[in-house]
Amino acid sequence: MTLEELTVEATAEIEAAKPLYKQVNNERLEFTDADYAQAITDLANSKWDTQQFGYIQARQEAYGSVQDQLDMQYWDGVNGTTIWADHIAQVKSDNPKPS
Repeated sequence: MTLEELTVEATAEIEAAKPLYKQVNNERLEFTDADYAQAITDLANSKWDTQQFGYIQARQEAYGSVQDQLDMQYWDGVNGTTIWADHIAQVKSDNPKPS
């Protein structure tokens, strides 16, 4: 999705969540128009970052620890298998870079 499309999505989500409030000097105040505009911008940017870079965290979590990967490589060498390479390929396939 483009940033503009994500902004439309964020706008709909913020509109659906209204009213939103903030705490100022121990007083509960509803967001101003500027606060709502900033919330939409922040949410759209967050969605953009997740779309563009979320695959990195997903891959890091799916790869497993360095120790586990080294163990896979060791046993691949001993057994003549490709478990580690297959695992890495699967993680990359399951979590592709956005185009």
